[in-house]
Amino acid sequence: MLWKKTNMKKLVLSIILLCCFNDIYAQDQRTLSKNGLGVVKGQDSVYGNSRKSKDIKNGKSTKQQVGEISDYLIISQENDTTFVDTTLTIYKDYKFNYLRKDDFELIPFSNLGQTYNSLSYNFENTKLMPSFGARARHFNYMEVEDIKYYRVPTPLTELFFKTAFEQGQLLDAFFTVNTTPRFNFSIAYKGLRSLGKYQHILTSTGNFRFTTNYSTKNNKYHLRTHIVTQDLMNQENGGLQDSSVPYFETGDPEFLDRSILEVNFENAESILKGKRFHLDHTYDIVRKKDSTSSNKLNIRHIMSFEDKYFQYDQTNSNIYFGDAFKSSKLRDRVSLENFHNQFQLNYSNDLIGDLQFNVSNDNYNYGYDKLVVLNGETIVNRLKGDIYAVGGKYHKQYKSFDLIGEMGINVTGDFDGNYIKGTASFKLNDDMSATASINHSSKVPNYNFLLYQSDYVNYNWRNNFNNTETEQLSFHLKSKKIVDVSVDYSTITDYAYFKKDETTNLIKAFQNNSTITYLRIKLEKEIKLGKFALNNTILYQNVQDENNTLNVPELTTRNTLYFSSNMFKKALYLQTGVTLNYFSSYYMNAYDPLLAEFYVQNEKEYGNFPRLDFFINAKIRQTRIFLKAEHFNSAFTGYNYYSAPNYPYRDFVVRFGIVWNFFM
Repeated sequence: MLWKKTNMKKLVLSIILLCCFNDIYAQDQRTLSKNGLGVVKGQDSVYGNSRKSKDIKNGKSTKQQVGEISDYLIISQENDTTFVDTTLTIYKDYKFNYLRKDDFELIPFSNLGQTYNSLSYNFENTKLMPSFGARARHFNYMEVEDIKYYRVPTPLTELFFKTAFEQGQLLDAFFTVNTTPRFNFSIAYKGLRSLGKYQHILTSTGNFRFTTNYSTKNNKYHLRTHIVTQDLMNQENGGLQDSSVPYFETGDPEFLDRSILEVNFENAESILKGKRFHLDHTYDIVRKKDSTSSNKLNIRHIMSFEDKYFQYDQTNSNIYFGDAFKSSKLRDRVSLENFHNQFQLNYSNDLIGDLQFNVSNDNYNYGYDKLVVLNGETIVNRLKGDIYAVGGKYHKQYKSFDLIGEMGINVTGDFDGNYIKGTASFKLNDDMSATASINHSSKVPNYNFLLYQSDYVNYNWRNNFNNTETEQLSFHLKSKKIVDVSVDYSTITDYAYFKKDETTNLIKAFQNNSTITYLRIKLEKEIKLGKFALNNTILYQNVQDENNTLNVPELTTRNTLYFSSNMFKKALYLQTGVTLNYFSSYYMNAYDPLLAEFYVQNEKEYGNFPRLDFFINAKIRQTRIFLKAEHFNSAFTGYNYYSAPNYPYRDFVVRFGIVWNFFM
């Protein structure tokens, strides 16, 4: 298929580029100190200030560039800056997964690259536009805020590899270089192919990223841009047939070969595909020339164009989704084109603080290429128009106190929306800091709640839903010596959700007009004793919802007991231990593959099963090696583990992977 060829071409191109750059710069390769935080050997500063050394072998002089690990900068969309970290910690183990971030509040499906069921929700919101829909397929879809920019003194490469489930692997290859101190580019590709243990759940995904950032010599003009293309394909099987569930739960040895179990269908697949061009540039009208200057004024323009679609294909109709308009070659395809422009005026003053005023426009075109007539009524096929919004931000830092405020409101267009957020932070001492915030939001539900069309009769609607209103109060106390505590309390009105209609027993979009209250308390603490440590994360949740539309487990916990030590004269750093994951029983959301959405079910509780993982992780120079026996308790604690109703969680499996950094 075309998408397979495209994925392979991108992967091959990325590998060739990486190899080429490795060859070009291999002669200047340096190694970092063993703890990953030291100075690059033979280097003293970042750019330009090079020192000469004599190549004894050929008698020629070579220049050694200069730089520390802290000079390899990673810059976020909001200009938050960190640096490359090659250390090995337990938090690196938590992030060594398909998403490459901590998935404590998620539970994955059986195959790599499928969706995740959410064990917790965060209702903080500062967006004014509705989201595309097909949210179950967006966990690995890289949004604007997920793209990073870089500034490095020498070329940097990172290779990520992890084994998958049957006939496949996961690879994320990344390269970045500063051709001059003012210009950087990066190129990366994450590709996955995994067959899976069950029938018809093959996944094949690709995320290609290219970024640049540039500053002029006088440092008045700054530009950042990225191009991202993504295609995320899943074969869909609808989960186990109800008749197969007892065979799974009894643990009958005959059915430990999961490919024997009958699934609901084997003739469907879905794909989420998108491309985005993003430009963010700033011009300084008034700059701070030295420490005595107190004013700064600049204008900033952000432009982003994104074109994406979600498509569901099925060779023959299936009663699983109800009646269909046709019996074969079913295809549902919905697309969204969104062109976003924002202009900002930013003023900074040492006494007043940082002020911003912005105005933005979103031109959107969402919908389908056909009209549907149902019960004598024609369902429109497009939602399109322009939204104009205004907003502002304020930031002031005084000694240990930090205050941030922001707001936005749609002023014209078919979608109403507004938000306001305030955050206050205070650093109590070197170990302890506290942050409190308040957020109000009013936003239109996602596009697929408003308009949906399908070859299946039941999946056609045009709704005029109210805005979802949310308010959230949150507090975070951070301390390594005592404990990290996060508390947030949210109220949600007009919550939009999917659920089976009581009359037809088929999925529809609904809205809860009553008010939901939602409390979360999260504790994080690591206890160390010599070379042993116990890392704990505990989440308590309480929901008051008379309609039972927001379901989460009351208790979710992760506890890791592990041992760490340097070995072989500090040539190797080793971590090994056991991680327990657990969440209490609750009415877990079910999965609808046609919508690529989770829907509410209140018929059966799931959960209350432990997941034990044994791991051995090691670091050799800048290479981190990960070996894990996942869910090794599956055979002796009962086959009652599910990621969603009729979708079993993963059986015991041993997986291996590495993360390898090259500093050249």
